[in-house]
Amino acid sequence: MTQESHNNTHCPTCNEEMENVDQTQDVQESADTEELSEVDALKQQLEMTGAEVEKHKQEYLFLMAEFDNFRKRTMREKSDIIKNAAEGVLKGLLPIVDDFERGIEAVTKAGDADDVVKGMELIYQKFIKYLAQNGVKPIESTGKPFDSELHEAIAMVPVGDQEDKKGIVIDTPTKGYTINDKVLRHAKVVVGQ
Repeated sequence: MTQESHNNTHCPTCNEEMENVDQTQDVQESADTEELSEVDALKQQLEMTGAEVEKHKQEYLFLMAEFDNFRKRTMREKSDIIKNAAEGVLKGLLPIVDDFERGIEAVTKAGDADDVVKGMELIYQKFIKYLAQNGVKPIESTGKPFDSELHEAIAMVPVGDQEDKKGIVIDTPTKGYTINDKVLRHAKVVVGQ
């Protein structure tokens, strides 16, 4: 049988081969289409991810700027608080200075030493009250056991046979003070040995 006499439409083998070729082409076109749609989907996903990254980057930059502003504002407020706190403390001392000035003036006019002592005691009590209002309190030392957290021993004195006086503060030449339960100045003390 010659090729010319062979009719493709009547040959089952040829028809099958043609169908296989057509199917292969369809499968290939379908695969190409799927690859293109998958590539398009990946491109679209990449663009969406890029947009999301850009959005998060902008939010991050905004937050960093906000934090920097917050930090600067906090530093400025802290500085103002420190300045104003000192101002408030000093302003509270001014009435005591006024009392001292009045006391000095009264001493030059008065001849009675008892009046001077009473005036000085009043000024002292007013000053101690002001310190207490600001959280400053004296450390009670004399007669108490020595405590290195509160006291600074400047001398040790022998107490002889008095065992109950060993390790006890005998004298306090310089008072110590606390401010809000923190040592402002250690008490200088003499301790029994």
